[in-house]
Amino acid sequence: MKLEWMFVATLVLAVWTSVGHAQTTQPALAAGATTTTAAHTTGPSGEQLMNQLMPPGQPASGKPLPPATTSQMTDATSGKGAVAPGAPIVATLREGTFIINRVGRLTHSADGQQAEFAFDADGRAMRDPPMIILPNLKLMQMENAMSGNSRDLRFRVSGTVTEYKGRNYVLLDKVVVVPDIDQQF
Repeated sequence: MKLEWMFVATLVLAVWTSVGHAQTTQPALAAGATTTTAAHTTGPSGEQLMNQLMPPGQPASGKPLPPATTSQMTDATSGKGAVAPGAPIVATLREGTFIINRVGRLTHSADGQQAEFAFDADGRAMRDPPMIILPNLKLMQMENAMSGNSRDLRFRVSGTVTEYKGRNYVLLDKVVVVPDIDQQF
């Protein structure tokens, strides 16, 4: 028994010392690269980089753009621009607004050039005018799902809203096909 413990202790000591003396390697830096450690920084500082990019004494050549709009815009597809008669005038959503898990359908504009997301609603309030979908891979997934299916698909989407000239646009982050109720058993 004593011999077993001595063997185990020797094995533990050997492993412990090999771990303590293990070497780690780091990839070589490319020529001109800088390294940063907690104690020391090599290479130019942020201020030095800015001075190299914009020499002192030169005035800024541009001026900031004024805000695109200071007031709430109305959606161009609401009110008189809506399909249904007597539709209410609806304000656009502010840029940067997130839509989360909203259900609707993929449609196209009257000219067929732009994909739109038409929100499911009760059919009466019409408070959610369709948003133009900004092209990305999520839109391509929606179109592929539509082309490979004979039924009208509903999608649950999440994304970021932008606005431009009285219309809302959406950049989709998440798209899921909503299953039909009769297919859920």
